[in-house]
Amino acid sequence: MDIVYINGLFTPLSNAQVSIQDRGFCYGDGLFETLRASKGKIFRLEQHIDRLFKSLPQIFIDLPMTRFELMTVIQDTLARNSHKEAVIRLTVTRGDTQSNIQIDTDIPPTLVVNIRAFIPLSKAVYKKGIKIMIFQERACSTSVLKSRLKSCNYLSNILIRKLSDENDFMEGVVVDPDFGVTEGTTSNVFIVRQGILKTPPVSPYVLEGITRQVVLEIAREYKISFIEERISLEDLLKADEVFITNTGIEIVPVTQIDTQPIGNKKPGILTGFFHDEYLKCVEAEKNPC
Repeated sequence: MDIVYINGLFTPLSNAQVSIQDRGFCYGDGLFETLRASKGKIFRLEQHIDRLFKSLPQIFIDLPMTRFELMTVIQDTLARNSHKEAVIRLTVTRGDTQSNIQIDTDIPPTLVVNIRAFIPLSKAVYKKGIKIMIFQERACSTSVLKSRLKSCNYLSNILIRKLSDENDFMEGVVVDPDFGVTEGTTSNVFIVRQGILKTPPVSPYVLEGITRQVVLEIAREYKISFIEERISLEDLLKADEVFITNTGIEIVPVTQIDTQPIGNKKPGILTGFFHDEYLKCVEAEKNPC
């Protein structure tokens, strides 16, 4: 039986309820984090929490607990569930209010921690690579904010993923006419060209993904040249290697973009290297020295 944490209480998932007046339900007014756990160890927990606490003030939500208290809640929720390999969904909304879209700072936020079993991608995905679909349009951003947030308002991503699925692509990537390649519906994008790793810089259109951070850490450790800069559609299509990253899929090679094959139509050497090193990072966190 799966156990969910909601506003200080633990309850079976079948009994879990949030008010129909919750701002997350009414307006998508909130933030979320998706974390991975293996054998009771949560990968990069502190980085996820740091990102959340950096984002909350930007949308005027004051979560009445410390980072340590929140991490304790997450770990406690995980311990109450039996999944050896798990995905943790942490959601913070502006809370239950009958007001219009104006912000009422007296209303306490809603905090939900939900655990589900982690279902990995098939090994064939990493061996053969995937196809991604390009959407040439204005990238969405949250007005007045200078950085990309993990907002609960996910409609644009959902629609792009739906259109990608219908055309037999695993992911959709937006290419903005001014900014260039931004990100996938749930992933960051990397390319390799002549041995140099490139990824779009963090911006209102590109989230500072946790797996993205790990890839750059690996590049620094092994002195692999990398650049965070604008990537055009032409750069993307002419890349020797392309891969996407997120917490759930890890590092996935891209071997086709729209109808065009990438490189030699096989996952690249550096892509495989980064995935191997990423898995070592996960293993090291499960079994610290």
